[in-house]
Amino acid sequence: MVVMNGWVRPVESGWVVRDFVPGPDVDEFAEPEQVAAALRAPGAATGTLLAVQHPHRTPAARARRLSLTDALPIAREALDHLRANHYRAVRDVIAPYRVDGPDGCAHGVLCMVDPAEVGRVRHTEEVFPDVVAERSAVLSELGCATSAAMLVPVADGTVLTSLLADVCEELAEPAVSVVDSAGRDHRMWLLGKGSRQDELLTLLQDQSLLVADGNHRVAAAASTGSLLALITAGPALRIGAIHRVLTGTGLDADTLQRRWQEIGLTVTRGGDPAPPLLPGVVVVLAGGDVLRVVLPDMGAEKPQIDHGVIEQVLIKEALGVDPDGPSLRTLPTGRPVPADADALVQVAPVPFADVLAVHAEGRRMPRKATYFTPKPRSGLLLAAL
Repeated sequence: MVVMNGWVRPVESGWVVRDFVPGPDVDEFAEPEQVAAALRAPGAATGTLLAVQHPHRTPAARARRLSLTDALPIAREALDHLRANHYRAVRDVIAPYRVDGPDGCAHGVLCMVDPAEVGRVRHTEEVFPDVVAERSAVLSELGCATSAAMLVPVADGTVLTSLLADVCEELAEPAVSVVDSAGRDHRMWLLGKGSRQDELLTLLQDQSLLVADGNHRVAAAASTGSLLALITAGPALRIGAIHRVLTGTGLDADTLQRRWQEIGLTVTRGGDPAPPLLPGVVVVLAGGDVLRVVLPDMGAEKPQIDHGVIEQVLIKEALGVDPDGPSLRTLPTGRPVPADADALVQVAPVPFADVLAVHAEGRRMPRKATYFTPKPRSGLLLAAL
């Protein structure tokens, strides 16, 4: 999604964590069942941000068969408890931010985005309508953003990065400093009204941005009135792959190879089990077997994004599996493979140049195609909507 001029403002009413965000890192989980499993851990089902965002997936809610609508009052009470015990109120601030870790380094700034501006432009990735509806319902009920979308300048962002580095150095001690479960160091400062805030906001409003992470959050924000966003240009952002996992299909390596060869694909067996480095090929792990599949050239739109070909040709056409159904899951780089996986379809990272080219043509990327890192830590700053 591209965000145009006139859409940036401070967090008018917000809450900054005083010590730590209780519970597991909410951004570690890509699938509902992973969330439910995390909420079964001791102490995770109550008094945590994860329980606030997914109140219908706690063990108690599941035991009572509560729908999301039924569970939303529980989420509101849980959020009130969290803010009272772990946060302090702030007003009219933007939040310069720095994250350093094994998957990159970034200076950014947390601020609010006007969803009316967001609603006039196109997503860069397709979204799951049911996920958007769920996020919209939670945001509307809570009246509070608990996670930030990640926005990246389309053009050179070195001026933004340099200015943010200067501002962070001037502010000295951060308001929040935490290390997440992956070893990333997150530091966040608070910048109130004044010339430096005006300078940053002016620069931000002159940018044209891509949604690097959080297309569903951006889509959901259209129904709430505000979007919390981290705007960053690096200096060391990375794009990782988001793989696909087949589950519950009963398909083994022999069947996969035969089905793919039957529709004319080139499939070789054995070789390096590592994910591919360049687009156009996938490496599939099924049991103890390795399959290397050359993706077909669809001949229509360029650049061709592998994820769309995989879902429509390899998964739907050849295997008869619904890409929108429960048998196909997404798996970002570095996440553990589910124990019930039939096969892991490993995809090469999408080059940033291809992301920009798709954006420039007004096309949409396939959903869950890019995994930008490093990401902000959810819950350090909450924002009233």
